[in-house]
Amino acid sequence: MATLLFTVLLLLAAVLLLGVRIFFTRGGRFPNTHIHGNAEMRRRGITCARDPDFE
Repeated sequence: MATLLFTVLLLLAAVLLLGVRIFFTRGGRFPNTHIHGNAEMRRRGITCARDPDFE
């Protein structure tokens, strides 16, 4: 039981620390990591294979 509690607390701490900027800032959002959200990828003409215009 102690191991399970320790694991849950450790996971909770990890999620909280990873999301500090998102949870505690006004207007905090997860970063857009999709290809269409990257200006350099668009400039080079690289698109996502799941893009409807991809053929």
